Amino acid sequence: MRPLVATIDLAAIRHNYAVAKRCAPGREAFAVVKANAYGHGVREVVGSLPEADGFAVACLEEAAEVRRVNAEARVLLLEGCFEPAEYHSAAQLALDVVVQGAEQAEALLAAQLPGPLNVWLKLDSGMHRLGFAADQLRHWHARLAGATQVAELNLLSHFACADERGHPLTEQQVEAFLDLLDLDFDQRSLANSAAILTIPAAHMDWLRPGIMLYGATPFVDLTAKELGLRPAMCLTAQLIGLRDVAVGESVGYGACWVAQRPSRIGTVSCGYADGYPRHAPSGTPLVVRGQRVPLAGRVSMDMLAVDLTDLPEAQLGDAVELWGAQLPVDELAQACGTIGYELLTKVTARVPRRYRSF
Repeated sequence: MRPLVATIDLAAIRHNYAVAKRCAPGREAFAVVKANAYGHGVREVVGSLPEADGFAVACLEEAAEVRRVNAEARVLLLEGCFEPAEYHSAAQLALDVVVQGAEQAEALLAAQLPGPLNVWLKLDSGMHRLGFAADQLRHWHARLAGATQVAELNLLSHFACADERGHPLTEQQVEAFLDLLDLDFDQRSLANSAAILTIPAAHMDWLRPGIMLYGATPFVDLTAKELGLRPAMCLTAQLIGLRDVAVGESVGYGACWVAQRPSRIGTVSCGYADGYPRHAPSGTPLVVRGQRVPLAGRVSMDMLAVDLTDLPEAQLGDAVELWGAQLPVDELAQACGTIGYELLTKVTARVPRRYRSF
């Protein structure tokens, strides 16, 4: 078997969910498990959180996967129904459904459903991606209140810049949300991970912890460890080759890494087809025998190279941590000019996941 594995610590995910709940006592929380639980495995993550108040997903297919594991928890469909016929399926699955535009609202009112749905009207409070403007939302609140297709009528919005502490748009978005609280809503939800951790005014009735659930930080200037979060995924490969390279010799595609000293190069069983970022620059850290070593040259489809010159005791078969407990995924992401969300969700299906719960 190819020596590459993503080890998922389900106990860490439970810990991180508890952190979210402690940030806002008395509130309920949808654990966001879209995109295969950010690459961690939706069935295993949902199964590990029997205490969760609910789960949030992006589409009906993801919701059905959650329902196969948990028949009772609330499941929120974050982007709503993409086709009118999906409302019937949503009702059969007893989903909470976001309504973010006039077309979705009209389709809901025209639907013949086996039972009413909990509906979350989405306010475009300033991100300008999905949602109603405030005056439109007031109109649809009046039309949907009391409709036979609607059980609860709730309010939801999403932050654009909560991960940038002190950004002026965040305060504007909170104010836009609060301006609608004269309407009679059953439940309200505004706080994503960043807001859960740093903006108590946004906590409302329901929280939506996403990236924090998996032990990564939404912030550039606060680490997951500083936030009390535990990393959930450790991506581990192996040294499958060792060679000595003379001064002036190159390593990898494009010959872009050239030895400036007599060097010892290790080949690692992970590449961009596994989800490791191809654009990672030379010098990006990896961990061997508890010591950080630099990436050498371009990442290949199935392999990458590391400079082991300063770790002469490294041997064939040694474990290599791409990210995890010793190297936070956020640190790798920053080195690559991206975010932890992208790296976690891009770990491909050919990487086996192994789970531990202690």
